[in-house]
Amino acid sequence: MAENEKEGTTAIPLEEMGTKLQEPAKEQKPVTISEAEQKTFTVAEAVETIGFGRFHIALFMIMGSTGVTEAMEIMLIAVVSPVIRCEWQLQNWQVALVTTMVFFGYMVSSVIFGVLADRYGRWKILFFSFIWGGYFSLLTSFSPSYIWFVFLRTMVGCGVSGHAQGLIIKTEFLPTKYRGYMLPLSQVFWLTGSLLIIGLASVINPTIGWRWLVRVAALPGIILILVFKFIPESARYNVSCGNEKAALATLQWIAKMNRSVMPEGKLVEPVDQKRGRLKDLMNPKYLRTTLQIWIIWLTISFAYYGVILASAELLEKNLVCSTEGGTVKEETGDTFEGIRSPCFCHLFAPSDYQIMFISTVGEIALNPLNILGINFLGRRLSLAITLGCTAVFLLLLNICTSNVGLIGFLFMLRAFVAANFNTIYIYTAEVYPTPMRALGLGISGSLCRIGAMTAPFIAQVLMNASFLGALCLFASVCVVGAISAFTLPIETKGRALQQMK
Repeated sequence: MAENEKEGTTAIPLEEMGTKLQEPAKEQKPVTISEAEQKTFTVAEAVETIGFGRFHIALFMIMGSTGVTEAMEIMLIAVVSPVIRCEWQLQNWQVALVTTMVFFGYMVSSVIFGVLADRYGRWKILFFSFIWGGYFSLLTSFSPSYIWFVFLRTMVGCGVSGHAQGLIIKTEFLPTKYRGYMLPLSQVFWLTGSLLIIGLASVINPTIGWRWLVRVAALPGIILILVFKFIPESARYNVSCGNEKAALATLQWIAKMNRSVMPEGKLVEPVDQKRGRLKDLMNPKYLRTTLQIWIIWLTISFAYYGVILASAELLEKNLVCSTEGGTVKEETGDTFEGIRSPCFCHLFAPSDYQIMFISTVGEIALNPLNILGINFLGRRLSLAITLGCTAVFLLLLNICTSNVGLIGFLFMLRAFVAANFNTIYIYTAEVYPTPMRALGLGISGSLCRIGAMTAPFIAQVLMNASFLGALCLFASVCVVGAISAFTLPIETKGRALQQMK
């Protein structure tokens, strides 16, 4: 009996042990299959999982270089204006009209390119805009008259407006935590283009003439077209229009290039058939944000190009210390250090190019502080502060000072106006969802050109009649922009890009 009891007691634990060994096998098999079948991921999750790597460095260099081309084409007007004023004996309003028409072309085509980019792809529109801009830029160098020059530069403005798609492609491929750092660094490329055109102008304008300067300025854009093939179409765009296969292939290629891994499962993203519609920006969800963004874009563009053109006027005519009671005095031959043309206009002297070069470097001076502000204070507060400081330094320009003082004021102004553009570009690209991102940025870029179109008549016409009045107008507009920035309803710091409306 004792043996039977012993056997019975031994049998129970063996049965339990067998049950315990079998239970995991029964549970594991269906759970594993079920998880594999149900696991999915979105493009946003894939971008975050893949992380930052070699692809993003290449993306930053190639798409960032679009800023070099854009800066050279836009800044070209500032360094060529004194020369064409003399060649065609132009009045102040005629010189101002050149810049205005460039931005008119930019304004019209920016909306068109924004709509097309949301419907047909960012990469295609970027590629086409570079071909368009390079072609008409080269034609500009053969302009036989002032009218032809204005028309061809307007066409260049149309092409340049498509360059914003490069920023959208960068934004849509960058992981969330890197956007606030990498996108402001793109300012380095704009600075490079600005400094390059000033340096080239100081050498080419006095020697072989402005027409060769225009041809040389077109070369970077033509070269850049050849390397666009290394950058794919936005994966976020592809899934938004139902092309998951292309999006997945792109993400797998990026993961391989970065030596990283893809998320497990299947790429699944809801398709939005309604893309690139203006009425989406007027949706109650985005209406207030959209209207305030437009005000800010107008303000920043008005201030930025106003500062650039005002700098040229200050150097060309020495307005600060040659004004009394808001009216410009005429210069005598001894008081002006530059070169005077037969038609009584002023060409830039070497010292003027040096001052313009130094003040332009200011565009990168506050970049580290701008990056810190964007990432720690947030987009809204950072933008409000830089716009407020822009207003202060615009008013300080009215102080008659030495060349060193003038350089200091212009240096700080260029730093603040560049920081404004940095922040609003990032905010606009982040605040809208993928189906309307290109349109949102395109229309904002288009409307802001109204500010850019107005700026030449204030900086090159009104400033010659009332220097203080022009500065007060610029400063007042900046204050309005600062209030709009501070009261924006959405903060995008640390927020993932929205895929659906």
